[in-house]
Amino acid sequence: MDAFICITCGTQFAPSQKPPELCPICTEERQYVPPSGQAWITLSKLSKSHMLSIRDETGILGLGISPNFGIGQRALLVQTPHGNVLWDCISLVNDTTVRLVNGLGGLHAIAISHPHYYTTMVEWSRAFGGIPVYVHAADRDWVMRPDPAVELWEGDLYEIVPGLNLIRCGGHFEGGTVLHWAKGSNGKGALLTGDILQVTADRKHLAFMRSYPNFIPLGGRTVQKIADRIAPWQFDVIYGAFWNLVISEGAKQAFDRSVHRHIHWLGQDLA
Repeated sequence: MDAFICITCGTQFAPSQKPPELCPICTEERQYVPPSGQAWITLSKLSKSHMLSIRDETGILGLGISPNFGIGQRALLVQTPHGNVLWDCISLVNDTTVRLVNGLGGLHAIAISHPHYYTTMVEWSRAFGGIPVYVHAADRDWVMRPDPAVELWEGDLYEIVPGLNLIRCGGHFEGGTVLHWAKGSNGKGALLTGDILQVTADRKHLAFMRSYPNFIPLGGRTVQKIADRIAPWQFDVIYGAFWNLVISEGAKQAFDRSVHRHIHWLGQDLA
């Protein structure tokens, strides 16, 4: 049986005789089903039509898919003395991917910010020997392919390896998570945020949204809660979800400005 992948969001489902009727992730208000309707692909077919894309993303290795597939995010490979961690996930994993990552020290674990980027996380885990995939327990209902490798962590903080901490921010999803990398940015600290904190086009600000494609902003109290959870952490760089969306310096100040701007404009009644 094939494990079908939703073409719109890139999520892989449990193996079945035929594709699911709908993708629950895409039919929910934070995502969308395109006017052309629900469509599916398998990993073997995806491997024939797409290839791995690799770039240096301001001092960290980014892994993406070319041509663009699904939501279009790229994963990030965090290399540490205690083992490498893949932050977020992409749908494509093949022999080329495995050889590349093993040549850089392999993978110790995978950690994912929120359900839109779960993609083929089980395939990734198995490709590297069944390594753990950390997702927040609050988002357990969005795991479309359950597997023993999926580690459901709870609470607001979880240390994967020394110097790499998962911080639950909530917001975009209840279990929405960012990764703090203490040694990032030459020891100044870095946040890897997916689109829990979305780096904007000017690369000087962040956006806080319940739905990006459907333009539903988060409320002021929710954004303030995110700010409170991030406040104790030091960082100079923020790596967003997509290619080149990196705030390469002064990221802590950019975060504070963005929180203030978001809450300010939510409170304005414009004629």
